[in-house]
Amino acid sequence: MAASLRGGCLCGAVRYEIATGDDTTLNASVIDGSYCHCSMCRKATGGGYAMLFEVPRSTMTWTRGAPTIYRSSPIATRGFCAACGSPLFIETDAEPVCSMTVGSLDDPSAFKPDHHYGVESRLPWADCGPDLPGRETEERFAGQPT
Repeated sequence: MAASLRGGCLCGAVRYEIATGDDTTLNASVIDGSYCHCSMCRKATGGGYAMLFEVPRSTMTWTRGAPTIYRSSPIATRGFCAACGSPLFIETDAEPVCSMTVGSLDDPSAFKPDHHYGVESRLPWADCGPDLPGRETEERFAGQPT
């Protein structure tokens, strides 16, 4: 039986499963990911930063309900539960991966961040992962703050 990661929204209307199987890019015990400090992720999650982990889209299955999709930029969409508002993921159009929210995992303790993204927007009090490498946001859109 293949290993998997499971998660969903706050109210349980939307649930997912990520097949980890033998894929060495996924490890059910420690999930590498990032702290994203960009203003769009802060707004979408309602926090000082987002915690995200990437999985190949091909490994994702929605097992209950389906997320509502919002086009948050010219190149990306975000998924959330329409019933409770829980943010679930962000997908960049050109990438074969989906960035899932760590808080939507049934066991978020498996998350282990390995970098920071959007460091130009990092809030001064966000002292998480001080020794992790960071990089700036690659995309800039008219009318969007950094």
